[in-house]
Amino acid sequence: MADAEPRLVIFDCDGVLVDSEPISISVLLKAMADLGVTITEDEAYERFLGKSLATLISILETEFNVHADEQFLEGIRTSLYARFRTELKAIPGIGDTIDALGLPCCVASSSQVERIKLSLSVTGLLPKLPNIFSASMVKRGKPAPDLFLYAADQMHVEPRDCIVIEDSPAGIAAAKAAGMTVFAFTGGSHANFAGYREELDRLSPEVVFDAMPELIHLVRKQKRDGTQH
Repeated sequence: MADAEPRLVIFDCDGVLVDSEPISISVLLKAMADLGVTITEDEAYERFLGKSLATLISILETEFNVHADEQFLEGIRTSLYARFRTELKAIPGIGDTIDALGLPCCVASSSQVERIKLSLSVTGLLPKLPNIFSASMVKRGKPAPDLFLYAADQMHVEPRDCIVIEDSPAGIAAAKAAGMTVFAFTGGSHANFAGYREELDRLSPEVVFDAMPELIHLVRKQKRDGTQH
């Protein structure tokens, strides 16, 4: 993708803009434990990180025989939102990084719109990122490319001119399938679970970085490289 010129930066939300994954996994593990299903934190990250709600429900049904009915989902949502309001933090440096990029930015997340807006509102990022796209808006969630292609279309930018910032294997695979440049961010609190780095390496993102301010230099370098072709 070196000959593409960046015109849009697409951010995943959970684990990229906000450090939400440890909270989300904790809430999910407790909800499963309440139903008598016990899995480890590492297993939960491996199976659920970056997946849409529809995919999560499917995995719970097929792999764990857990019927995620509305009561189960509402219990998770209530607990999660309460903890977000008191515990959720932005990824360090993300606000200043967005301001310094000098490119249009948007959000494309597997989460529901309500959850994305709450996350960005609690952390003060919502005014910087008014363009929000959710997996609920497309037929297939990540790792399918649908969401990223939809976001690019809505922002009037060709996929080849998009840089996606992702933390999950599912998201990286989706960005690759969409024909976009993908930078893997490994600065979230969840980035040390077993097998995570190996899975990222297998997917071969263009860049792996772990401090958000580095993104300013990385995007500028991508822009220079693109204009030289």
